[in-house]
Amino acid sequence: MFSYLRERFSSHLRERSRRRARLVSKDGRCNIEFGNVEQSRFVFLIDIWTTILDLRWRYKMTIFISAFLGSWFLFGLLWYVVAYIHKDLPEFNPSINHTPCVENINGLTSAFLFSLETQVTIGYGFRCVTEQCATAIFLLIFQSILGVIINSFMCGAILAKISRSKNRAKTITFSKNAVISKRGGKLCLLIRVANLRKSLLIGSHIYGKLLKTTITPEGETIILDQVNIEFVVDAGNENLFFISPLTIYHIIDKNSPFFHMAAETLLQQDFELVVFLDGTVEATSATCQVRTSYIPEEVLWGYRFAPIVSKTKEGKYRVDFQNFSKTVAVETPHCAFCLYNEKEAKAKEKKGYDNPGFVLSEVSETSDTKM
Repeated sequence: MFSYLRERFSSHLRERSRRRARLVSKDGRCNIEFGNVEQSRFVFLIDIWTTILDLRWRYKMTIFISAFLGSWFLFGLLWYVVAYIHKDLPEFNPSINHTPCVENINGLTSAFLFSLETQVTIGYGFRCVTEQCATAIFLLIFQSILGVIINSFMCGAILAKISRSKNRAKTITFSKNAVISKRGGKLCLLIRVANLRKSLLIGSHIYGKLLKTTITPEGETIILDQVNIEFVVDAGNENLFFISPLTIYHIIDKNSPFFHMAAETLLQQDFELVVFLDGTVEATSATCQVRTSYIPEEVLWGYRFAPIVSKTKEGKYRVDFQNFSKTVAVETPHCAFCLYNEKEAKAKEKKGYDNPGFVLSEVSETSDTKM
């Protein structure tokens, strides 16, 4: 019992360590951090628009609320200072004929309320600026302009955050596992991808990167070395008609990095296959990228995907997503090298072999007979 629990615990730790090592998570987030960056963080404030868009919602809403409350309170203080300097406050006991800069400002609270009403253009009609003070008129104009800038920037940032094509990527899903099996007489690595919306991705293009650690002939160790992986469907890898789930595949030939892998050694490999899908959102014309990754434990050798598209009696096509990541075991060569050697052997059998040591000797026949 204890040995079983110890084995399960050790396997769980190994699985967690492999998960921590992956660069791209299953939902497309990159697991990377930057250290000892020489440039100052001031460079991120120069591109403030991108910085605001990349923030998480909780930080964005905190900045949104702080920007408005801060501007209302700051201008409230300025309106209070104007009323204090002009001696419009009740503690100065202004005369009946005294014309204040702002009507009905009696303290800091009323100054804050007037700042709020001015910036958001509520216009209750109880507090208003008079023509008595040029300073008050200038402050009114300055707050109105600054309020429009803050309102436009923050509302635009929230709208851009909502309408980002990154959210469209969440309705594109990949299969949980990749499989390796024969397709069209060739050994292929297959992945299934589906569009959960009826709207298309225009000009879709799919490709992959194999990330692994390599050692150059000079002895240099390159971590996260990238190797291009070409994925295709039956109609090519560009301008996909992405209305139903597609099964993309990579042909494991002699130029493929998977050529020297076998079913027995696959789990011993150290690589990460990152798959990308680029396209243009039909509704907004914004570019969109979806990505996911597969580690050796998520690549199943000797399996294929179960069919999920069927045709109903009414003539409609139905997609059963219950079988989207379901796999079926099939007969598959245990390595690509064996498959191609088998093909070459069969081709040679059909052609036949020449025996250079074979000599044709002629036998002469005589008509003489002995009695």
